[in-house]
Amino acid sequence: MRKALYLLGEFSDQDIDWLIEVGQRRSLAPGQVLIHQDSSIEDIFIILQGQFRVSVESGEEIAVIGNGEIVGELSFLDSRPTQATVTAIEDSIVMAVEKSRIDGRLNTDSRFASRFYRALGILLADRLRDSVSQLAYGSLKENTAGEDGRTLSPELLDQLDLSAIRFERIRQRLLD
Repeated sequence: MRKALYLLGEFSDQDIDWLIEVGQRRSLAPGQVLIHQDSSIEDIFIILQGQFRVSVESGEEIAVIGNGEIVGELSFLDSRPTQATVTAIEDSIVMAVEKSRIDGRLNTDSRFASRFYRALGILLADRLRDSVSQLAYGSLKENTAGEDGRTLSPELLDQLDLSAIRFERIRQRLLD
């Protein structure tokens, strides 16, 4: 659930209310594709329930992601096609937020824009550190504090409890 925590920890309660208001619940059955590789997408997704397989064109699985993961953020930042296919492994539910809605808010609310881009920066920095670790060492260190064996960033640790409460608030509103 870590990636959503980066985003939600930076947001205000009003930002969370806005996300719940504009976010749409989407249910996916096993085998249903959320994102096709080499396509353009119009949403950012937060996985609320379930698991997804992330694979590349060759069919190679590069990750399995679940609750609290965010997908589509790279396509939000640039207009290039998606780099992977994301497919539901089990019955799953995501919150989809249209890029056009986010763009509209970014253009009219500079404080939201600051929080949003900072959160994306922290999230992408974490992903880059993961990649460098895996390339340099072949695997992640096992003796650290995170649920997946990694040290959690100070930014995340400061906001962990609040982020988890916000994620549960989103799940309750969209899953009930």
